[in-house]
Amino acid sequence: MLGTYAIVAVIAYLLGSIPFGYILVRLIRGEDVRAIGSGNIGATNVMRSGAKGLGILTLVLDAAKGYLAVFLAPSIVTRFGHLQPAAIVSHDGDHLVIGTWVLASTIAALFAILGHIFPVWLKFRGGKGVATGAGAFLALVPKAVLLVLLIFVAVVGISRYVSLGSMLAAAAFPALAYFLSDVRYFPFAVAIIGMCSLLIILKHHANIRRLLAGTEHRFELKRTRA
Repeated sequence: MLGTYAIVAVIAYLLGSIPFGYILVRLIRGEDVRAIGSGNIGATNVMRSGAKGLGILTLVLDAAKGYLAVFLAPSIVTRFGHLQPAAIVSHDGDHLVIGTWVLASTIAALFAILGHIFPVWLKFRGGKGVATGAGAFLALVPKAVLLVLLIFVAVVGISRYVSLGSMLAAAAFPALAYFLSDVRYFPFAVAIIGMCSLLIILKHHANIRRLLAGTEHRFELKRTRA
């Protein structure tokens, strides 16, 4: 069974490691996004390169790969593990939660984020995992993601700091996921989700230093060339 979860992890990592921001900027603009702004391959830095449309497309594709990794996980673990999903009755006795699927899905979320942050194709120098994490979390706990999105929009709208909004949203997600879904019945799932959020926050270490120093970039919508 461990081998089956390893298959889930590898597939999720490979999906997460597709560097859409780098690919789009290289193909469309002939530039290396890693040489621009923060050097990040994510949507915010792609926008900073002067291509808002490519930034939005990067955001969508990075989220999509996280969503797809989690979406595929239950099918992979059932097919390759030759097992029926391990169902147990939740504490209130009203519905079933699927243990095997929950573990596979949370593992997929973690490794999709790891793939984005440490892509093998770019010498393990990737993005911060926010969009990929959002897509993975959307597949895991959609209700929590909607609330997290509100937190993100509110923080960015007030502060104009995308990094601050991303970190606060990531920090809030484990608690929201715990109270709004059946993952609370699985300590391992809560722990893995917490690891995902912590990973995203730690990847913002440079942003944290700039925020403390008052030198962090503020998000501004400017007219850009295609």
